Amino acid sequence: MPARRFTATAAATVLAAGPMVLAGAGSAHATADHGRASAVVLRTGLDVSLLNKTVNVPLAVSLNEVRAPQSAERTALTARLDGVDGGQPFSVLRADVASAKATVSASGAEASTNLTHARIHVPGLPLLSLIEVGQVTSKATCEAGRKPVASATLLGGVTVLGKKVTLTVGGPTEVKVPGVGEVRIDFSRTRTTSRTAAASALELKVSVNPLKLNVADVEGALTLGSVTCESPAAAPVSAPASVSAPDIKPQGAPAESGLAETGGASTTPFVVGGAVVLLAAGGAAVALGRRRHG
Repeated sequence: MPARRFTATAAATVLAAGPMVLAGAGSAHATADHGRASAVVLRTGLDVSLLNKTVNVPLAVSLNEVRAPQSAERTALTARLDGVDGGQPFSVLRADVASAKATVSASGAEASTNLTHARIHVPGLPLLSLIEVGQVTSKATCEAGRKPVASATLLGGVTVLGKKVTLTVGGPTEVKVPGVGEVRIDFSRTRTTSRTAAASALELKVSVNPLKLNVADVEGALTLGSVTCESPAAAPVSAPASVSAPDIKPQGAPAESGLAETGGASTTPFVVGGAVVLLAAGGAAVALGRRRHG
């Protein structure tokens, strides 16, 4: 009985040690983070000067600004400024459709905006729209393992300070209205890198001073349909560590031709070690049995 217990214990020890060593030599996988995405229908950065620039108030507002995963569909934006319309709320933007959406997943990130039949106003021009658009959309897509893509489209007419204009991609359009002001517009500005994409449907630089009365001098910038995205980072994968086979020199006569080759796996040393221990334990058990019979 002691010999049998010794044999079983030795075999279990060898067979258990092999998997433990192999587990420590396995490959490691790092978890990749998801991408990023953001979208905003309208963002303003305007400096409003009142009464010959004796009063300066900023107009920094945004409509439907979201970060993934999120969406928003408000169609109107109002603001309050001291000294403008007696401090009452005034309309900055009204639209039939104004939506922004941003999503992320393990496979990629995406952001989009849609603005339809929109009118934008600034202080000092309560009856005249700064700009009116039929429909503008923007989209940025960053898929894992693919080149990011950004785009912006314009459908329908565009009216700036009461004048119909035609916008072109790749160059600014300047609109000047005597006694009112001037606006510079960049249409469909896109930027991409190996992992990021960004697009702006319309970017406006504004300088408005109706009849140069200095009642409401407005200068600054507005952005319509701004989207950004960043693709998920690739997960680094380490190569599995290899278990080197023992350096065994060939002995005896050369192998005969026509014999099948035998392959050695990484567990071969453990099997060999187990066999040696079992053989030794068996010999000990036989010797012990003979002594008892003797």
